[in-house]
Amino acid sequence: MKRFLLSFMVVATMVAAISCSSKREWSDKERHELRKELKAYRDMVYLDNLAETEFDAFTGDVVEAIEVDYPVYTTFIELPGRGDTVEVYVVSMIVNELTADAHNMRNIYPYPWLVAEGILPSGLNHQAQRAFYECFASKVNSYYKSTEAFFDAIVDNTASDSVLTNMQLQCAADLFDWGIEIDETIIVD
Repeated sequence: MKRFLLSFMVVATMVAAISCSSKREWSDKERHELRKELKAYRDMVYLDNLAETEFDAFTGDVVEAIEVDYPVYTTFIELPGRGDTVEVYVVSMIVNELTADAHNMRNIYPYPWLVAEGILPSGLNHQAQRAFYECFASKVNSYYKSTEAFFDAIVDNTASDSVLTNMQLQCAADLFDWGIEIDETIIVD
């Protein structure tokens, strides 16, 4: 009898553990639905230049972070302001990934944009572009104390733009003997 009760208790505990863990885990369909929702963020500055595989990895990281904080899917779905919550996770993940390295500089300041702005000459090969982005990342890392400070400078869009543009122009001049004269005209009312 004792053996039967002990066996019954062990089996009941295992069944309870399995049923509880299955309730806490998101299904593949639920993860897929959230990934589809995350495609709406594809046009954000950092995300619009990611390759499809990079974007899939990014959305996977966002879904995983949300799933860790909201292990019960229905709790997440019924969350008031769920869209705002998802946006906070997206922006937080971008901030976490925004280290000033050559790869991210390419995504934040894409080569075609730098050519259109007149910062870089057209026709640079991959190796020359990489050298530029490494130079730029090095200047950013030495100027800004933290990733958050760099991210704030990108978002700020005031004086920080000229600092970042000057860094880009310095790298272009150092690497390619490519110089641009900036003629600032001040209009006084």
